[in-house]
This record gives sequence, C-alpha cells and structure tokens, in this order.
Amino acid sequence: MASFRGVDYLHIDSLLNDEEKLVRQTARQFTEDRVIPIIKDCFNEGRFPSELIAEMGELGFFGANLEGYGCAGLTNVEYGLIMQELERGDSGLRSFVSVQGALAMYPIRTYGSEEQRQRYLPKLAEGKLIGCFGLTEPGFGSNPGGMTTTARKDGDEWVLNGEKTWITNGTVADVAVVWARSPEGVRGFLVDKGTPGFTSSDIHGKLSMRASVTSSLAFSDCRIPESQRLPDAIGLKAALGCLSQARYGIGWGVLGAAMDCFETARQYTLVRKQFDDRPIATHQLVQEKLAWMVTEITKGQLLAMHCGRLKDQKKLDFAHVSMLKRNNVSIALDCARLSRDLLGGNGIIDDYPIMRHMCNLETVKTYEGTDHIHALVIGERVTGLPAYR
Repeated sequence: MASFRGVDYLHIDSLLNDEEKLVRQTARQFTEDRVIPIIKDCFNEGRFPSELIAEMGELGFFGANLEGYGCAGLTNVEYGLIMQELERGDSGLRSFVSVQGALAMYPIRTYGSEEQRQRYLPKLAEGKLIGCFGLTEPGFGSNPGGMTTTARKDGDEWVLNGEKTWITNGTVADVAVVWARSPEGVRGFLVDKGTPGFTSSDIHGKLSMRASVTSSLAFSDCRIPESQRLPDAIGLKAALGCLSQARYGIGWGVLGAAMDCFETARQYTLVRKQFDDRPIATHQLVQEKLAWMVTEITKGQLLAMHCGRLKDQKKLDFAHVSMLKRNNVSIALDCARLSRDLLGGNGIIDDYPIMRHMCNLETVKTYEGTDHIHALVIGERVTGLPAYR
C-alpha cells in the first residue's frame, strides 16, 4: 500500500492553519514510521508497544492540549489531529495517549493541588510516569453513580475499599486516579503503584484492543494520605468532566481508523480484478460503498473540526461531545465493515488492517459512554427530559 496522504474530499485542509498541519504531519509520520511496522505483531501477540512511550513523550503527545508543567499547550484542534493519526495506527495506542492525557493528567491539572501538579504532571508529560483512571466497576459502567467503592476518613488518611475494572493501563500505571464514594459524596484520589492494599491484574482473552493493557484494580483497606486526595474533585460531575475530555479525543481518533479502512479498500478495489479483467472499482455497488464511506468520513471531519473550534473558544458542551463521539464511532465501525466486505476474504487476514480496526472499534463504541447512553444525553438536551431510567 502507498504511504497515507489523508482523506480530504471536501478540502478540509483549507480549514487548518500551517501549525495545525505541521502537528498532524508530525503525528502522521510517527504513525507511519514507528507504529504501522509493528502494530500487527503487537495486536497478534496481545502486547502494548511500550517501546514507543518515551518517543511519544518527546513529541509532546501526552496532555498535548494542557498548559504548563511540561505540557505542549497545543490547541484542541491540534490535539484532535494527533488522536486521528495515532488511531489510524491502532485504537489501543490512541487509548493509551487519551488515558494518559485526558484521564490522568487532566484531572490532576484541573482538580489537583499545586504540589500534586508539580509532582506528577512533568513526568506524565514525558512518559516517565504512566497514569490510569479508575471509575468503572464490575457492577456499574453506564451508571457510575451506583459505584460501591468507598473512601472513609481515618485521621489524616483515607481508607479505600472496592474494585474497578476495564481500566486501560491499569497494571502498568504508576499512579491511578480513583473515584470513590465517601460520606460527603464522590471524591477523587491519587493512588500510587505499590501502595499497601492496592493490587491490579490484567484482563485476558480479549478479541479487541489487544495492543492495549486492560486491567482490574482492587482496594482492600488501602490507606492513602489526605495529601493524595484531589482537593477540587468533588462530586460525580468532576469525574464526568474528565470523561468529556477523553470522549472529545475519541471523536477525532476514530476518524483515523475510518480513513485507514477507506483508503485500504479504495486502493484494493483499484487493483483487484473480476469479470472481464476489470478492477472491481468500476462496479456500481463498489462505488456506492466507497461514496458512502467518504461522505460519512467528511461529515465526521466537519463535526470534529467544529467541536474543536468550539472547545478552543470554551464553548463546547458535554452534550456536543456526545454527538461527536456517538456519530464518529458509529460511522467508523460501519466503514470498517464495508471495507471488509469490499476486500472479500482478504478482509479477514492480518495482511490488511481492516479486521483489527473493526474489532477495536467494537470496544470504542462501548467505552467512554455507550452509543445508547450518548443517544440519551442528546435526547435529554433536545427534549429537556432525562430518560436514563
């Protein structure tokens, strides 16, 4: 396959300035040179390419849209373009960067004390520390308000008990941002790896996100000092604010997977011949599928771009992010399925990235808020009536 040149049917590049294009090209070249040559083997072996962490830190990918403390301070559009290019490589890689920046660094930057920011953020930005985010529990995913993990104050310490699951980076993280219910309400805590009473274990048998570490966290009379509580992380709204940051990145990221599937299928149909020795790209049904894909990708690009501009103007609302995440993940998954169809039997072998993207996107559709939950967020916004129960 030829080197990736992007998918730009509607001159989307005309909406980008030179700095944004440079950021995208940097991430694109990194994906092309460092990710694509190894990601098939990583997926097949079920291992995360940890050898790329330091380089991603040097490139400023971690917490790229955060200010200060060693962060790159990029715009939200530039950050989105990085996510897009990384997910063209693999959803698992983009997930690592999303969790590091949006779910570990963002809550420390937003809700943490100055001492916590100074202690953690520079090393997280460099990739010298790894973070994770503990909200989802075995019994509570779409309803995080039902969490059973507890935090009890005992002198100048907090005692945590409970379990979290489906935690990206869990067993490799140096620090976990953990949400627990205290008598005063939901609170956020920083739990360092090795803290007595804190254990983690990997989830095995995954057929999706295989190039990503997915874990469970357990807390048994885990004592942490008051200094490890995020002072401004008060209430479930704080945790959900972190999720909005991550969902925004997903809305951009999945476009990269969709583009990779589309471009793979487009190039394949130009060289695959059937019936009178003609490329199957000359067939009407093939062109209809390609036309649908490039149209939906273009609409997704415009949605992501507008959300990015709104976010840079501090006008982006969590309900806007729900539309971005829900729409773009859905069309990306459909693009993967249509591309697999166009490749026929070749679509299921790992010589091509289609099936890997498809399997990954099945997970992306579920995590950070399922398709159904985001539909209800949008529904509540347009009707004024919640329908979650």
